[in-house]
Amino acid sequence: MPSYDQLSWGLDSDIVAPHRRFLAAMEGRLPHMPFETKEHDCVILASLVGKLEAPEKRLRDILHEMRAEAPTYIVQELGAKR
Repeated sequence: MPSYDQLSWGLDSDIVAPHRRFLAAMEGRLPHMPFETKEHDCVILASLVGKLEAPEKRLRDILHEMRAEAPTYIVQELGAKR
């Protein structure tokens, strides 16, 4: 039976995998993304990362905060002139 440390290390690897996929996806999108979209996405990602940098916050709590902020981002996006 695996130890707690082995299971924890395995989960660490499982968390790193989607992070790497996210980086690859964003790097693939950036060259084709309009400036306005980059600007908007940067605001949202900066907010998310700022929340993730607080080690005492659980991802669940961060998602609740982002859900509360989402209507503002949606209204801004829908009102943006393209």
